[in-house]
Amino acid sequence: MANDLFLASPIPPALEIALAERFTLHRDTPPATTRAIVGGGMMTVDAALLDRLPELEIIAVHGVGHDGIDHDAVAARGIRIAITPDVLTEDVADQAIALWLAVERRVAANDRAMRMGNWTVPLGRRASGRRIGIFGLGKIGQAIARRAEGFGGDIRYTARSEKPVAWTFVPDLATLAAESDVLFVAAPGGAETRNVVDATVLDRLGPKGVLVNIARGSLVDEEALIAALESHRIAGAGLDVFAEEPDVPYALRRMNHVVLAPHQGSATREGRAAMAAMVIANLEAHFGGQVPPGLLG
Repeated sequence: MANDLFLASPIPPALEIALAERFTLHRDTPPATTRAIVGGGMMTVDAALLDRLPELEIIAVHGVGHDGIDHDAVAARGIRIAITPDVLTEDVADQAIALWLAVERRVAANDRAMRMGNWTVPLGRRASGRRIGIFGLGKIGQAIARRAEGFGGDIRYTARSEKPVAWTFVPDLATLAAESDVLFVAAPGGAETRNVVDATVLDRLGPKGVLVNIARGSLVDEEALIAALESHRIAGAGLDVFAEEPDVPYALRRMNHVVLAPHQGSATREGRAAMAAMVIANLEAHFGGQVPPGLLG
């Protein structure tokens, strides 16, 4: 495949090496002959960029996020979008549960205390038997729910429509928050869900409630979240994503009832290797005249 490929955002070194064996890579200014774009789930591909790339055929996402892509402009051109579904589902769900437990049992705060020589710390909270709410019941949301079942939780969810699952469907997010002790955010990003977890939802979650976000920072009104945490209108938060990554507000970094991770939901050796392999598979299938296995839509 002696074709031009534009790297729209940083990617793992191993993937870049594999791509360089198949394509001529471009980082800063893609030539008009570019036939493929590769980047992470946070990359931006807008109409202005597309206008400069008349030969573009496929956008291969190293991840499952694609809210930074102008879907209308892409569809108008017949450009394919391929993602890496399934291979990161279990890792992201593991991260969600890890953040939840770290908040409830004060894992990070107690670790800091111990390193400072302090043995006496505040009590944590029991994780078992809690009311679990999941906003977004795609593959990741369902994987979170299956794990939460092991903690004896009462599991409810909000999604675009009711799913054929055993868990209880709640039609709106504010009601879900009011009926939850722990609210997992696992819905797609984009304009439709921007700041959907707002002050009203956080108030409904309440002073004993915990928020866990492993989706996109854009889904949560970060200022409202900080205000709710500072005033203890919610009990805590586990956050893997943020509004303006990699910038994390100091207010969040200084709170002991908040556990932070640098967008690491899929960051396992196994997960990243599988994601890289699927990016290559998507590109090879497309340029080989086949349907990419991760074709969106």
